[in-house]
Amino acid sequence: MTKQIHEDYLRSIIFGFQDALVSTTGVIVGVAAGSSDKPLIILAGVVTITVEALSMGVGQYMSEKSVHQMDTTGKHTDNLFVGGGLMFLSYFLGGLVPLTPIILFSLPLSTTLSIIFSLAGLFLLGYLKAKWVKVNPWHSALEMLLLGGATTAIGILVGKLFKI
Repeated sequence: MTKQIHEDYLRSIIFGFQDALVSTTGVIVGVAAGSSDKPLIILAGVVTITVEALSMGVGQYMSEKSVHQMDTTGKHTDNLFVGGGLMFLSYFLGGLVPLTPIILFSLPLSTTLSIIFSLAGLFLLGYLKAKWVKVNPWHSALEMLLLGGATTAIGILVGKLFKI
């Protein structure tokens, strides 16, 4: 028998990873498209991951707290700290996926690898999510890849448009 995860926790994990893969890649590759200063690109990635992971964790806690306060049925049984912690951890770990190639490899190869790793991460996240909730994994993987990939592409485009 498969142990069930609370739906609010699953939402936090998926949201955190997906947002980190898209946002961090968009920032890193967008900054790399506008500047070839590797330390600046790494700084942008570290700041993005740190601030966004904290913001997402606190935002998850505060929004779920509002839901709990409005709930008169007792339906919401998730722990607010666990949900916020999962959001923080998911974003933090997800953000490391696109940042790691930037740290380890030289430009411009590292930006290409960052995009590839993030797109692969989106595909895998969609696939695993579908397996967990028992829906078509290929459809879910492609949906996550296409929607997240399109969003990432916009970040890259903005970086190229406003190149410094």
